[in-house]
Amino acid sequence: MRLIDLVARFAPHDGDFITEVPGLKLFRRSQPTAAVHCIYEPSLALIAQGQKRVVIGDEIYDYGQGQVLLTSLDLPVVSKVTEASPETPYLGISVALDSRTVMQLATQVSLPHRKSAPELALTIGIPSEQLVDAVTRLIALQDEPEMIASVAPLIHSEIAIRVLKSPQGARLRHLIASGTQAHQVAKAVTWLKQHYTEALLVEDLADSVHMSQTTFRQHFRSLTGMSPLQYQKQLRLQEARWLMLNENLDAGTAALQVGYESSSQFSREYSRIFGSPPLRDVHRMRESSAAAIGQ
Repeated sequence: MRLIDLVARFAPHDGDFITEVPGLKLFRRSQPTAAVHCIYEPSLALIAQGQKRVVIGDEIYDYGQGQVLLTSLDLPVVSKVTEASPETPYLGISVALDSRTVMQLATQVSLPHRKSAPELALTIGIPSEQLVDAVTRLIALQDEPEMIASVAPLIHSEIAIRVLKSPQGARLRHLIASGTQAHQVAKAVTWLKQHYTEALLVEDLADSVHMSQTTFRQHFRSLTGMSPLQYQKQLRLQEARWLMLNENLDAGTAALQVGYESSSQFSREYSRIFGSPPLRDVHRMRESSAAAIGQ
């Protein structure tokens, strides 16, 4: 299969590969991985080979070779590769979906009309042959670096249009439809991402998007799988973890920097999410990284 061959060639060993093609990332793993806490941004993820599990709140999603996962909103998730081996490595692709571009394209093409309550901003399905072909052509552009600047935006637009017209694209269409409750919640999510260090009053956030507290909480959970406060907590803890690991901050400094006033509360919530206290968790991650580099 051409897609498998391309990903294997441009991701020649285990790791995450940010390609020269804007918005395109490739992934390779030769064995199942431990669970990783991360933020899935709006994107189309396609598995060329292997299998993966994604957990959002209490919901578990498994998807594998030949399936796509569409994320239409920034979502804190826990993900892990569940099927991979040196002989048949996990090979994954992620294509970023630019919200502004998607909204602009949605006004230019005829899209199915859909009236329904908001659903989780993540869905799994089977892509059309045409969508897989477009993703394959985007990856293959790496063989023609002089063409990337002019051709990649065209293929990105094609991918966005095909996603919008697909069954999986229904959630994306609902989110960008101005005036819908899903669209209002999406605006609140954007605010939270930009202001997660600030104290959060859910009633104020609900007022800012012209929704009652009850309706806002209900639709926020429907779209993200968690409450606004849980969402903020995920953002804070993941950022603190990154600061400790990459900026060598101590736990107390990282906690203050992401908005915690109490170090003990930070440590309790960190342990609850990541399974161990901050210092022990960061030490374990550094040891794992060193071991992987030494292999």
